[in-house]
Amino acid sequence: MQFKKIYILLLLISSFGARASMILLPMDDVSQQNHLKAYGITYWVLNKGIKANWLLNYRGGSFLLPDAQEIRRECQIRGVSFEVLSDGAANGILDEISSPSQNMENVLLEKAPKIAVYTPPGKQPWDDAVTMVLTYAEIPFTAIYDEEVLTDQLLLYDWLHLHHEDFTGQYGKFFGAYRNAPWYIEQKREAEALATKLGYGKVSEEKLAVALKIRNFVVGGGFMFAMCSATDSFDIALAAEGVDICEPMFDNDPSDANYQGKIDYNNTFAFKDFTLERNPVVYEFSDIDTTTKRGILPDDDYFTLMEYSAKWDPIPSMLCQNHTQLVKGFMGQTTAFAGSMVKSNILVMGENKQNSEARYIHGTKGKGMFTFFGGHDPEDYQHRVGDAPTVLDLHPNSPGYRLILNNVLFPAAKKKKLKT
Repeated sequence: MQFKKIYILLLLISSFGARASMILLPMDDVSQQNHLKAYGITYWVLNKGIKANWLLNYRGGSFLLPDAQEIRRECQIRGVSFEVLSDGAANGILDEISSPSQNMENVLLEKAPKIAVYTPPGKQPWDDAVTMVLTYAEIPFTAIYDEEVLTDQLLLYDWLHLHHEDFTGQYGKFFGAYRNAPWYIEQKREAEALATKLGYGKVSEEKLAVALKIRNFVVGGGFMFAMCSATDSFDIALAAEGVDICEPMFDNDPSDANYQGKIDYNNTFAFKDFTLERNPVVYEFSDIDTTTKRGILPDDDYFTLMEYSAKWDPIPSMLCQNHTQLVKGFMGQTTAFAGSMVKSNILVMGENKQNSEARYIHGTKGKGMFTFFGGHDPEDYQHRVGDAPTVLDLHPNSPGYRLILNNVLFPAAKKKKLKT
């Protein structure tokens, strides 16, 4: 197996040298028939030890790869549009991009990041948008959960995605609607058994320990991406360290008196000044989320991506690469973030100004970085428990899913481009 991998690598390198040509994966709204799988092709090339170029703001954030028959064949198999460029044509594009008058940049992608998805055992791929799009794009990942995190296995990975988890120990706040549902009862039993197995008295204590390990992963230089309830529940858990915010139906004992006044916003990654939802039957963690106060009809629900200087701000430029700046909104338990509760040092990369809400945000913590993306599934407007899975073959050009995949390739960039 190792010999075969080396052989393919040598074949790619020799083919590249002989042809003196390049393959362009265009990412504009007209030329690319499958944007999502184009990311998978780029990762596939990186995973074979071949460097690639991400052409920020050039035709929707196109990828420039060495030319080889194996790459062409893989594009054809996966249905990805590509253009073969002569060496002169490729250099012409790079010259255009390097011009100070152009808001473009060429970012070298050096190494395929090792990817972990924090997700409970037994979850199906369609339960989580990131797991689903990674599978669709054929980007390999490893599923991990609490045992792996608490035994420091995060050190094996560069990039971590948080499944739609509840890090507060309140079982997703599903108590009001689903406390008698067999799946809720079983998930609660499994969570309590796991906490006991790992040496914790409560699920909330075990989930806090996991959140602290993830925090340390980011502080140490890791990249973290979270969607939906994994965003605000993660920050709430950090802010409530040492404080019992769970009512008796969640942990069998009373919550701390006046626990709101004990919340420490200094511990959070992104949010400040939020008020926790004390009512256990309300499907909400706090007022960070804007779901119940939005007042937007589905047909009018969009958010706008910010435009940055590719040469001076390559990080947000990479994370916002798309073939459109106007992205269709979608709901989740945490749909979007109240703009007034986003810390001033956090970059808001996608927002709905009409509602004063942030949808797509990014920040640094220690040596690492994180991105929070509101909503559950970019192509399922109001995903409910038990809904049929999204078929990504019907959405190969999804702008919302492109934002997820921008984050997946982001850690592959040459490190000097990631310095702030």
